[in-house]
Amino acid sequence: MRWKEVQDRFPEEWVVLEAKKARSEGGKRYIEDVIVIDSFADSTSALHRYSELHREDPGREYCFFHTSRPELIARERYVGVRGPR
Repeated sequence: MRWKEVQDRFPEEWVVLEAKKARSEGGKRYIEDVIVIDSFADSTSALHRYSELHREDPGREYCFFHTSRPELIARERYVGVRGPR
């Protein structure tokens, strides 16, 4: 589903998404195609659902956004690898 479709279906809501098609460029993540997992009226509930999904399957690309955002672009996050302590 494209971002415009999500905005039309879930106006003024927080949505938890799974990115199905995305690309990285210049330190930003451009998310082009998504699956809506859940929607919420508040960011706290969306964050809890996102965290739950990420714990269950960290290999999938989950995110959450408010549908008032004009574009679906996120800052790229880099996760380091910890060495032995």
